[in-house]
Amino acid sequence: MLLSPEELRSLVEFRHATPHDLLGMHVLGDRKGVVVRALIPGAAQVEAVPVHEPQQPRIRLRRIHEVGLFEGVTTEAQRVYAYDLVITDEQGRVTRTRDPYSFLPTIGEMDLYLFNKGDERRIYEKLGAQIRELDGVPGVSFAVWAPNAQRVSVVGDFNQWDGRRHPMRRLGASGVWEIFIPGVRPGALYKFEIRNLHGQISLKTDPYGFFFEVPPKNAAIVWDPRSYRWGDDAWLEQRAGRDPLRAPMSIYEVHIGSWRKKSPTESFGYRELAGPLIDYLRQMGFTHVEFLPVAEHAFYPSWGYQVTGYYAPTSRYGTPADFQYLVDALHDAGFGVILDWVPAHFPRDDWALARFDGTALYEHEDPRLGAHQDWGTLIFNYGRHEVRNFLVANALFWCDRYHADGLRVDAVASMLYLDYSRKPGEWVPNRYGGRENLEAIEFLRHTNEIVPAHFPGVVTIAEESTAWPMVTRPPHVGGLGFTFKWNMGWMHDTLRYFHRDPIHRKYHQNELTFAMLYHYHENFILPLSHDEVVHGKGSLWSKMPGDDWQRTANLRALLAYQWLFPGKQLLFMGGEFGQRTEWNANAEVDWQLAEQDPLHRAVQRLVQDLNRLYREEPALWEADHDPAGFQWIDCSDHEQSVLSFIRRALRPAPECVVILNLTPVPRYGYRVGLPRGGSWRERLNTDSAHYGGNNVGNGGRVQAEEVPWHGHPWSAPLTLPPLAVLVLQPEEE
Repeated sequence: MLLSPEELRSLVEFRHATPHDLLGMHVLGDRKGVVVRALIPGAAQVEAVPVHEPQQPRIRLRRIHEVGLFEGVTTEAQRVYAYDLVITDEQGRVTRTRDPYSFLPTIGEMDLYLFNKGDERRIYEKLGAQIRELDGVPGVSFAVWAPNAQRVSVVGDFNQWDGRRHPMRRLGASGVWEIFIPGVRPGALYKFEIRNLHGQISLKTDPYGFFFEVPPKNAAIVWDPRSYRWGDDAWLEQRAGRDPLRAPMSIYEVHIGSWRKKSPTESFGYRELAGPLIDYLRQMGFTHVEFLPVAEHAFYPSWGYQVTGYYAPTSRYGTPADFQYLVDALHDAGFGVILDWVPAHFPRDDWALARFDGTALYEHEDPRLGAHQDWGTLIFNYGRHEVRNFLVANALFWCDRYHADGLRVDAVASMLYLDYSRKPGEWVPNRYGGRENLEAIEFLRHTNEIVPAHFPGVVTIAEESTAWPMVTRPPHVGGLGFTFKWNMGWMHDTLRYFHRDPIHRKYHQNELTFAMLYHYHENFILPLSHDEVVHGKGSLWSKMPGDDWQRTANLRALLAYQWLFPGKQLLFMGGEFGQRTEWNANAEVDWQLAEQDPLHRAVQRLVQDLNRLYREEPALWEADHDPAGFQWIDCSDHEQSVLSFIRRALRPAPECVVILNLTPVPRYGYRVGLPRGGSWRERLNTDSAHYGGNNVGNGGRVQAEEVPWHGHPWSAPLTLPPLAVLVLQPEEE
């Protein structure tokens, strides 16, 4: 035996950090032969057989330790050559395979340098499980970052989940462990067995895994997301040339598991969803769909916001290729796809990221920095280069491998503030003594610069609920660099206003007008999202006051106001027809109500027509974020709860005049100032019988009179329907 006692112990006790140094074929110290070692528990005989050079010697290995350590020496070769191991097990079965310990590392020094620096933007092509062919040998290279581990092994259904069979090598001081295992194929199950800093052994799933078992199982599955053949080149080319700020964006927010179900316990899969969802988006006229997080999550009631597999679409609804098919089909049909992305926190599951190598690796050790009190989760350590690399590359990954058109970043406020939802003494100030999370700010800025640089036309959207300045301004001027920000203030003020009995609304008209005081500070999306129709908050319809008729009329007015106010818009599924009950993630949307109840079917028709009007009229989207695109006509008629404003395009296009009457009292002869004379067509009346209203209105058109009013040279006396919105547009001469 050529091993020293300490080398032998390190191998047979499975604690050698670089087993490739001792296993495999090596030239003897005197360079007069080679030695081959193999560690194969359960083997009875092992022989090394040359592959490419038949003239090289076959080497029979002898057992030198009972755990299955074999060694063979020959003086007939003075250099290393390619060989197979022919293994006979204790039952007499023979297998032949290339030796995993005969291959060089599959990750280069520059890759590791960039990763440790936090700037390997395609690290998802290096770490995790990568299907490769080395020296003509198909297999999978496995790599994982666990800098404080004593030993890491790959275990899976290809090695009987035995951590003794494939211990990995540590690659220098990078903290990365790696091995190439011949013969492993797509579909194989695997995990990492880690002997942590304290000598304890745990099984961890792959942080970079592309596919996982259906929860509650959690093994990763070998998969190649590059194998899908995309057909959306024309879409991507068109997207790259579009300015999202000056393009229509009407977003339908969807939870895949509960949009439609095949049965009370079975949701549509990704491929099954494609046809019905595309048909419905086309019927309703939305431009984009936004999916609640699709990344793998063990806890279904989290709706995807507690991610356990950041690089994998959840297997609940199919394979990664099935999700790619869904996105491809949506693009082919002309719809953008936005994905909710959750870099703010991760769950404490002991088989996932939490204390990955026995230390606080992805999180902070100090709970005042690393524990999220609201959700019982852990906060990423954005100051650690490799953690930042994990997240930045993940944003790029969803745009690269799944062709996402946008990322809606969840819980941004919780990332920005060190004292978020904490009492005094429960948080640690930054190095300047402030409450700002400087590392998180830098991470967000970096991500928002990198994503559009690599994928032109992709938007990033902040769910940010505070008054943090310049969320949608470029980092070089001090902003965070997002394309859009959800206007949570508009959402809360508007819902509060519409929840009020109309008799009290005259005292609260500022709740509808206040948003324009800060509108041009950011690029806003106006959301009526899932968060507002769950956890006892009720549905949009149930928030409205009055009897069924008034509730429906109020809802029609609310939706019209959302579509016609400056900003892009987002509506959660079910809101488009006024679902009566709040969202239940375990049941499908109440389609029966939309199909059988005339009032709700009429609300659905209104949203169809709002989207049609919206897409047809540049005045409603081209200048959303330009002061030239909006002008109040009158926002001061508190007593009658009437508001009116003008929407304009940047190009020569007809303006739209919008009038809201938000009491159940019709107003006759109500004069409104107009920017020009002539005939004005009534493009929309939410009180139309077509939408379930009473058909109070202006007969389809009005004639402007040369009577100055509201600061305009022209005006017209109008009939304002109760709890309704009108849109007027000048008729072409």
